[in-house]
Amino acid sequence: MRTARWLTVRVAAHAATLTVLSAVIFWATEVLPGDAVGVLSGQDATEAERASVREALGLDRPPLQRYGAWVVDALHGDLGTSLISGRDVGEIVGDRLGTSLAVLVPAALLALLLAGALGTAAGLRPGGWLDRVLSGVTLGLVGTPDFLVATALLAAFTVGWPVLPAVALVPAGQTLWQHPDLVVLPALALALGAFGATMRLLRAEVGQVVASPYAELARLNGVRGAAYLRLVVTNAAAPAVHAFALMTAGLLGGAIVVETLFNVPGLGQELTTAVAYRDVPLVQALGLTLGAATLAVLLVGDLVTRALTPPSRSTREHP
Repeated sequence: MRTARWLTVRVAAHAATLTVLSAVIFWATEVLPGDAVGVLSGQDATEAERASVREALGLDRPPLQRYGAWVVDALHGDLGTSLISGRDVGEIVGDRLGTSLAVLVPAALLALLLAGALGTAAGLRPGGWLDRVLSGVTLGLVGTPDFLVATALLAAFTVGWPVLPAVALVPAGQTLWQHPDLVVLPALALALGAFGATMRLLRAEVGQVVASPYAELARLNGVRGAAYLRLVVTNAAAPAVHAFALMTAGLLGGAIVVETLFNVPGLGQELTTAVAYRDVPLVQALGLTLGAATLAVLLVGDLVTRALTPPSRSTREHP
């Protein structure tokens, strides 16, 4: 019963957050300089022609009325029509989502592998040489913007050692999933960007477990090797899952920069293009999709974390 109430509260909180986010996204697009009318009508259009285009697009209606209609349509699965291409926005988002996942999934798995292995190794011997080296490296990664990490990888593997393609040029009729070589650089750039903070979180949690009384008692009782490692990892599993959820959510934001730099035709690049052309329905749908995906990842992370947390800790941490 307590779990059901907790889940209801969490879902309601995420729904409220998404509602507020939808309002923020809508009003943010309202203050963008210019609009699609200028793009569609051209620079030489008269005011009458611009007014006609604005009326045809429905942009002459009051903003509050347009927001209400947008929310109602979105609840029915209708995200609108692109003002520039005329395509259904839902179809565009669906197409681009598959491409983004081809980069995000390998990036998340790679970051999880690196952060999990190195964070555990550093946390088992806090203050050791490996801990100090990794702390310095991860601190540098945390302070380095994603575009600088991606640029350094481009210089290293396309100029200095040209073994990988610089941009993701997918042949017509094929998907990015069919070309792993095109995924390596953008996925690595995203993974390195997320790895630093995640590893530091895992290292701190493992170090806390190692310093706990029950871990000390296990060492005094002669628990060593795989058994001791299993003890530490088991007790650090719940915070590790939470850290992984935060990392995955962060990858969605980093994908905007990385996809644009590597010319990956995913959600991030589509959002950049839509903003440039003032394609308001597409900007709104992409922003709402990224926000909803982030909240969904965090909710799943909360669920798994609660399932792995002992009842006494679960009650204390999640009242």
